[in-house]
Amino acid sequence: MQDKLSIARRWFMKDCGVGLGALALGSLAQAADPLAPKQPHFKPKAKKVIYLFMAGAPSHLEMFDNKPQLAKFDGTLPPADLLKGYRAAFINPNSKLLGPKFKFAKYGQSGAELSELLPHLSKVVDDIAIVKSMSTDAFNHAPGQLLMNTGSMIFGRPSFGAWTTYGLGSEAQDLPAFVVFSTGKKGPSGGNSCWGSGFLPTVHQGVQFRASGDPVLYLSNPEGIDAQLQRESLDSIRRLNQMKLDDVGDPEIATRINSYEMAFKMQTSAPDLMDISKEPKHILDMYGAEPGKPSFANCLLLARRMAERGVRFTQIFHEAWDQHGSLVKDITQNCKDTDQACAALVTDLKQRGMLDDTLVVWGGEFGRTPMTQGGTDGRDHHPNAFTMWMAGGGIKPGLVMGQTDELGFNVVEDKVHVHDLHATLMHLLGFDHTKLTYRSQGRNFRLTDVHGHVVEKMLA
Repeated sequence: MQDKLSIARRWFMKDCGVGLGALALGSLAQAADPLAPKQPHFKPKAKKVIYLFMAGAPSHLEMFDNKPQLAKFDGTLPPADLLKGYRAAFINPNSKLLGPKFKFAKYGQSGAELSELLPHLSKVVDDIAIVKSMSTDAFNHAPGQLLMNTGSMIFGRPSFGAWTTYGLGSEAQDLPAFVVFSTGKKGPSGGNSCWGSGFLPTVHQGVQFRASGDPVLYLSNPEGIDAQLQRESLDSIRRLNQMKLDDVGDPEIATRINSYEMAFKMQTSAPDLMDISKEPKHILDMYGAEPGKPSFANCLLLARRMAERGVRFTQIFHEAWDQHGSLVKDITQNCKDTDQACAALVTDLKQRGMLDDTLVVWGGEFGRTPMTQGGTDGRDHHPNAFTMWMAGGGIKPGLVMGQTDELGFNVVEDKVHVHDLHATLMHLLGFDHTKLTYRSQGRNFRLTDVHGHVVEKMLA
């Protein structure tokens, strides 16, 4: 599993005069596909991941965490002891409290409380686990998104998706192991690092697809290049790359070989994958998807199609949730854009028998303050408490876990830090999070670094 170990062995055999070095080097150079399926530490519950990243940070107080007391004290100042040592991104922490803007009701056998913004998700609450006690260390978008996606606020660490493909490989023969869509108003503040490979071989980084047209730019052949000429050219390039790989053993050369071959295969597989017009009308209607029209709904339907074809990790970034102002208008539109498709994805996977081994994760980088920003129609960033939900892949269905204080400011029960979430998700994928490591800069790194505990309550 550790590429650098194989490089060291190649160098030792080739350059240090060890017997049969040339023969051993040749056999080592014919290493298996770096994305070939691998066995985890123990039998996994989840084999594929669909991560719905709500970049910008949705307000838990408008969607999931009903706080009657916050409504009662709307327009008053928060208790002074609550703000001791608290840092806010933009507002003066001693700003007036802002009551929830929407009505809540209980749904399903679990009795989960959801706001009126989520009429579709309310129908599948018994299939999902809602964690209302998330916390993080970051209160600005870029570091918050990096922490949630890579386990560190520092650029350069591998993403969760990259760790997953590093540990499990891929079952897809003609599609990338890790696919990314961006459907919001702009890309995530954390940039490409949110799906990067960091110090892992770059074969593990996410491949960004577009929601319409060619899924990847320049995938189509230019005029004058037919399939035969392209194949002959690629074969020649592969032989040259293989010669260099045999000589130096650099895993980045293996990545280059893999990328050329994957691009060639995708010229056939990707257009077929992206053609959602082949889906039955009732499925399109269930998601709210419209063929040929880029949307969050289309991308979720594509995520299901990718999971069917063996793609290990699909992540959709919907950067639209940063409501410092225009809270009511914008969060209403965001939920209108996403709620139906999220619920449809859970229902669709369940109907197809795929939810058992497909892990669905929904959430942003942090929450929003109980205090107001921008008059009476906005909230600032809030790291102390927020909500996420998950489904399938060994997650306990119908679970409502965790509790915040009466103002939704701090977690008071079953606190789940970002590192704990990562440890739990890695456990569902069959890994001891302390043992899935990669050596870089003189030490072993892991997704959870030196932190994290598996949250047993979340497990089915």
